[in-house]
Amino acid sequence: MNLRATLLIGLAAIALSSCTLIAPNATPQSIPRTFSKSLGLLDKTIPGTNHARVRFITQPVYIVDATRHLAPSSRIVPSPVGLATVIQQLLLGPSAIEKSAGYSSALPKDEVLVSAEIRAKVGYVNFAEPLKRLSRSQQLLAVGELVLTAYDAGATRGIVIKVAGVTQRLLMPNGQSATLVTKNNFAVLLNT
Repeated sequence: MNLRATLLIGLAAIALSSCTLIAPNATPQSIPRTFSKSLGLLDKTIPGTNHARVRFITQPVYIVDATRHLAPSSRIVPSPVGLATVIQQLLLGPSAIEKSAGYSSALPKDEVLVSAEIRAKVGYVNFAEPLKRLSRSQQLLAVGELVLTAYDAGATRGIVIKVAGVTQRLLMPNGQSATLVTKNNFAVLLNT
């Protein structure tokens, strides 16, 4: 009985796969350029705006290379660069090509960015979960990734990491901890 039911289901699937909801057109028609033009799809500006444009630039983010040091990698982001946009790119981790070359990220894959902004050249990054759940070496690399990436995005005086609005003490390579960490604190982790 089981074999018979399986055969009937298989035959029904084959019969239904030949059906389609949309009848194919024997002579496809191209959409006239005037129609596309009237929708603004070929314009250099965003349709429905007062000639607004989106420009993209290449921005470095720092990820962990095969030698367990930090190395820059390029990402394409909208201009002007926003700290939240760059941190989101960092949280996506390395691309497939970068992974195949041995690159990785120390940041947790499930980390959620609540907010990120720069005030007076200090980056304030607010996460949903603390980085303290990582091992010591992973914490150092993760904070290094954030500090160096934020520096290139305009947070030249360092970053402060918060979890649910509470400022966190961050480990530094010299063994100390601080609430404001800078590029200079993590320069030893760079692959030079």
